[in-house]
Amino acid sequence: MSLVEKVRPPQAPAAAREPRVRDEHGRRIRVWELALRYLLLLAVLALTVGPFLWQLSTSLKGPTEDIFSSPPKFLPSEPTLHNYQRVADTIPVWDYAFNSLKFAGANVVTNCLGSALAGYALARLRYRGRRVATLVFILAMLVPAEGIIIAQFTTMRELGLNNTLIGVVLPGCIGAMNVLLMRNAFLNLPYEIEEAAFVDGANTWQRFLRIALPSVKGTLAVVAIFAFMGAWDDFLWPLIVLSDPSKFTLTIGLNYLHGTFANDERLVAAGTVIAVAPLIALFACLQRYFFRGVGEGAVKG
Repeated sequence: MSLVEKVRPPQAPAAAREPRVRDEHGRRIRVWELALRYLLLLAVLALTVGPFLWQLSTSLKGPTEDIFSSPPKFLPSEPTLHNYQRVADTIPVWDYAFNSLKFAGANVVTNCLGSALAGYALARLRYRGRRVATLVFILAMLVPAEGIIIAQFTTMRELGLNNTLIGVVLPGCIGAMNVLLMRNAFLNLPYEIEEAAFVDGANTWQRFLRIALPSVKGTLAVVAIFAFMGAWDDFLWPLIVLSDPSKFTLTIGLNYLHGTFANDERLVAAGTVIAVAPLIALFACLQRYFFRGVGEGAVKG
């Protein structure tokens, strides 16, 4: 062995010399770029999750703790669930939550069924006026709900559906956005699969139920989440239609906490957490289908 070979330091393998941090295209990411990305993600996290965590912290604080202290104290010194019990003692919150659950559940079922049928008809069936029907759904998305709410109320009154669950569910039973999501999800499916089923003797319903619908479960999960969130958080339409306090939804019932007990921030925070908890649970159960469904039903230009 020569003197040069003895002095020369051992060379690291080629794989070890390559940068470990790369993006999805294989390009190297500098350290400052990576740090900037994480800082932006932390800022977005603070803006989105921060208010909810602050409400949760406020709802767990006892009556002796100062919630307006400066600097603010995030963690409660003596956590308590007494505020949630006070919400239940102030209003029939569980009855309101059950009414909201019925409203949201009916909205999910009608949107999933109706949007799937309409989306499949727009994507797969061949008939005259299909493009016009698609354009109608697109234009329906441009109309604000407040602009037609008087016409909706008049229609429900003429049908005798005021102060009923059907009257609350019917106007939003099929959303235009959900129909377009399902249409684009069905368009992404290969035609060859359905053609093979057609050759084997499968009719339209069989192709829809056995081939097309099982292939778009992710988009159905997206529709279910959007429908549940829209119905659970809806305030204006149930407030207009419903007049019997026993039929109020949770969003209307919690309005009493803001009106009569506006100065008790702990009570309001506890009611807010009760209203948000079902949405978090639903998304936690369907999150793996949600992100897959966004890609299935993405609206293409």
